[in-house]
Amino acid sequence: MTTKIEKIENSLLGEYYFRVEHKSGLTVLVMPKEGYSSTYALFGTKYGSIDNCFKVSGDESPTRVPEGIAHFLEHKLFESEDLDAFERYAKTGASANAYTSFDRTCYLFSCTGNFKANLEILLDFVQSPYFTEKTVEKEQGIIGQEIRMYKDVPGWEVLFNLLRAMYHNHPVKIDIAGTEETIAQIDDKLLYKCYETFYNLNNMALAVVGNVELDEVLEVCDRLLKPSRPQSVERIFENEPEEVVESFIEEELSVSNPVFNLGFKETWLTPERTLKEEICADILLEIIAGNTSQLYRELIDKKLVNTTFTTEYFIGTGFAAKIFSGESADPRTVAELIREKIRVFKENGISQEDFDMAKKKLFGRTIMAFNDIDNLADSLIKAEFLHEGLFDDMELFRNLTLEEINEHLRKTLDERYCVLSVINPAKE
Repeated sequence: MTTKIEKIENSLLGEYYFRVEHKSGLTVLVMPKEGYSSTYALFGTKYGSIDNCFKVSGDESPTRVPEGIAHFLEHKLFESEDLDAFERYAKTGASANAYTSFDRTCYLFSCTGNFKANLEILLDFVQSPYFTEKTVEKEQGIIGQEIRMYKDVPGWEVLFNLLRAMYHNHPVKIDIAGTEETIAQIDDKLLYKCYETFYNLNNMALAVVGNVELDEVLEVCDRLLKPSRPQSVERIFENEPEEVVESFIEEELSVSNPVFNLGFKETWLTPERTLKEEICADILLEIIAGNTSQLYRELIDKKLVNTTFTTEYFIGTGFAAKIFSGESADPRTVAELIREKIRVFKENGISQEDFDMAKKKLFGRTIMAFNDIDNLADSLIKAEFLHEGLFDDMELFRNLTLEEINEHLRKTLDERYCVLSVINPAKE
């Protein structure tokens, strides 16, 4: 297999990046940014906390693994028999980290010098797993503490309560780190099984943005990437009913004001939402409850919410929900005002004026995001895993119509699939 290089440009922005199908099987995305002193690299795999049941081509039956294993594997990859990756980065002056989400795991660094040395560390440790029974047992205690800590984080707990009330079977309702009981079931053999399945270079992508040249990235890739054979992986999920589990859920924690999430579960069954659906949702949420909307001003004027109030289109493989969140002394009233505003929009439709204003605002925000190299690297990986391009949203914004937004409104934000999750202050 040979390496194929494609230069992808956008004349409106004056931006470009290279998409490389490397001979190893890895997709490499390089975006040079003139005038930038720092470089940001992100090495990601399409593997997250929801991938707990899968079948690899050639296997007779599916493999089911404990909840939280993707996050556990992320932690363990930084270790080696000698220096761990963080100790190696300390010598080069880079800032390094990693994260596991519902459907991907990424390893990253940013630096202002020693770029090639830092990239060598990244490609080396991610391709060099080292798991033993003893190190796995030690990590179970560390992650167990992390799980207990997050149970006391209001913003985290209010979201997972919402998801548990919204989803019957989909693993998105499970904490990304799993539970103390599930991580106790993890061993080195299971970690190697998941690594070999999902850390195949054909299931991964590398994005590098900032003060970088394509040639220096490819030189390191040519030396260090270990060729991978393509393999198919079937991700297996239980059927998810349309209805929610319960419409209201609450908990008490140490907070000064109640924290809430109001979510609307989406029920049409496609594995992943398209970029166009995501843009439609973002525009719709901006019209309904953005910080220039009538609803937002009403909620602020009545002191029902503060500036923490926000919206999100929460999406991934097999799940999607529109979420309104914030702090409020009266979450039920806020929820009813949001539902009432949605009813009005559904009855009357979105106006051309509201559509044009929201579209212009979000288009401007999209253009501004091209100044943020961290965001660009993340967006490159996300787009690649969706089989889309970084600049595709520019064309979609340009061609989007009011009718398409109203159609999106008609088939979403259904009150039958609405859940209110609240964290109340703990009673003395």
